Amino acid sequence: MSILVSASNLRDLPKQSFGRIWLSVREVVDRDGCIFIEGYEPERPSAEVAPTFGKILSVWGDNDPVQELVPINQNDAAPNTYSGIFGRDRFPFHTDLAHWRDPPRYLMLRCVKGYSDIPTPVIDGRDLVKAIGPDLLNRALVKPRRPCDGRFRILRLREPAGERLGLIRWDEVYLKPVSNLGELAISRMKAEIAKRRAIDRTLAKPGDTMIIDNWRMLHARAPVPAGLKDRIIERTYLGELN
Repeated sequence: MSILVSASNLRDLPKQSFGRIWLSVREVVDRDGCIFIEGYEPERPSAEVAPTFGKILSVWGDNDPVQELVPINQNDAAPNTYSGIFGRDRFPFHTDLAHWRDPPRYLMLRCVKGYSDIPTPVIDGRDLVKAIGPDLLNRALVKPRRPCDGRFRILRLREPAGERLGLIRWDEVYLKPVSNLGELAISRMKAEIAKRRAIDRTLAKPGDTMIIDNWRMLHARAPVPAGLKDRIIERTYLGELN
């Protein structure tokens, strides 16, 4: 379960006070999978705020590591994107860049302009692993819907060893099974996700900040009503937390 922190109670980030216990943002995310910080320094851009929390990842090469996420109508978006598939409808639960061999470890979502009607739901992947069983997910093989770097890489839904130990990758759009166990695991994942009650966190005010363990938590996006299309969320990937 994630923690709601009021910026008015923050003293010296990355240390946070929870009752009489002081925890770093990293410790909270390690424990809960994500953290929500309300209205943190809204006047500062994400590129300046992100190093407060961790090391910025430049996953897009030389491009700006901070991406601006705005609602787009389906017909106006690139076809091989979530916006091109779902438009302003609900985005399903997923791991960011699940079809990559090494998905970014953390993502920071930060509100520039938000609305209380568009929450960001999260589900703890560890609960899904407990319900489905780690053995099945460890042996479930999948591949990206489209080739990456000219080839299809075979991936596990859950990494049981190595540097990516415990990584849960999920994307019902971009990952396809390559084995019977893969088909079974995907079916069970869909069923478990459908019956889970997600935790909603709403990036509604400038500076509202959410940091998510992308190897553990699945996140989604609520539908965007027609009158709220000017919503702006900035996304930055982090390789590690302070």
